[in-house]
Amino acid sequence: MPNFQTTGFARVLHWHTSLENTRMTPLILINPHAAGGRARKLKGPIQAWCEALLAQSAPPQIVAPEGIENALSLLSELPPHTRVVLVGGDGTLNQMLPALLHGGHEVGLVPFGSGNDCARAWGLHRMSRQQALAHALNATSRAMDVGRLELDKKTVHYFHSSMAVGFDASVGHRALTGPKFLSGLPRYLLATLRELAHLKNWYLKVEVDGLFVYEGPTLLASALNSPTYGGGMPAVPHALINDGQLNLLVGGRFNRLQTLLMLPRLLIGKHLGHPRIQCHAFSNATIGNASLVPVAADGETLGFATHIQVTCLPNALQVVKF
Repeated sequence: MPNFQTTGFARVLHWHTSLENTRMTPLILINPHAAGGRARKLKGPIQAWCEALLAQSAPPQIVAPEGIENALSLLSELPPHTRVVLVGGDGTLNQMLPALLHGGHEVGLVPFGSGNDCARAWGLHRMSRQQALAHALNATSRAMDVGRLELDKKTVHYFHSSMAVGFDASVGHRALTGPKFLSGLPRYLLATLRELAHLKNWYLKVEVDGLFVYEGPTLLASALNSPTYGGGMPAVPHALINDGQLNLLVGGRFNRLQTLLMLPRLLIGKHLGHPRIQCHAFSNATIGNASLVPVAADGETLGFATHIQVTCLPNALQVVKF
């Protein structure tokens, strides 16, 4: 069980002084289902840590709603620009994005998921949970970009790290249903190997900022805001979360052997020189397919679509990054 009693004491005292000045009480929202349900055990230690360091006055509100709708309802009732500290992973932040964006809330993160590519992009992945909590409560927020995703001109979704079409979306679905004892990159590698047995290419048409950049059999098309996805794979090593653009990674036709040989290059970020791999920075992109193709965002399965519109929303979210 993590010990939240001492780490970050000075930072929290500084945060408490700031809190008294602003009279804004932050919310710590724990996703009890994160990390295979292990996150629910953190509520007691986090509450004790906050109460011990802020014994003279009220600690932040700490909640662990069981359902997404309950969590979104709680966020919708907060005053605008409240600091919300999420305890969970990429999927937790993804599911909360609509309410966080609508309320203009500041977002801190205590990484506790299976992939944690958001934590990597925010510079938090090497922090202990105690350090991450103190940082999330105390540090200054900065603006980051967010991706907007529209499927078949009907449903709208948002993503903070990545959007995937094709092979990567299928891998993400397998990762979500994979063994609970695996997390991070090993979980995604196992899912990738399993997906190879069902490998498929889709005929896609890809348009970037009004220009057609690709048409033909396609293994994958992924839009990234962060440098990594899939639990740390450096898909677009040069990507930045605050440069006002996203990066579209397109992989043409690949068979099983070619895909397997590509994996080592992807793991070290050396795949961008491959003749069947393209990467384009963009503000708006359109991906079309005659038949349904699987789509995912931040590792969360979104179903299938034939028309995918991806838009960068510059400086849309205030986050507490390192």
